[in-house]
Amino acid sequence: MSSDDDLEDLLAELDSQHDLETAQQVLSIRMESRRYGKPVTIVEGFDLEHSEVESLASELKQSLGTGGTVDSGRIELQGDHQDRVPALLRDRGFEVRT
Repeated sequence: MSSDDDLEDLLAELDSQHDLETAQQVLSIRMESRRYGKPVTIVEGFDLEHSEVESLASELKQSLGTGGTVDSGRIELQGDHQDRVPALLRDRGFEVRT
């Protein structure tokens, strides 16, 4: 029974370490115009593995009901979402600079 408690403590510690790493990252959000004047919201500043950025991009796209991609470690979302993205990222523990 003691080994189960040790495992749970270790998992909690690892999870809190990930939360700390997430909170230490400062992300920036900006908007660019692409071909034909279409807006694209760009989220940069990640210090995460590519798979984690992909997962976060998927969550954001689903929450916003839009398309997007991960390119060069940054998330590109179709449309102007500068007003909604900061709150979504803060809910996930990131610090955001707009």
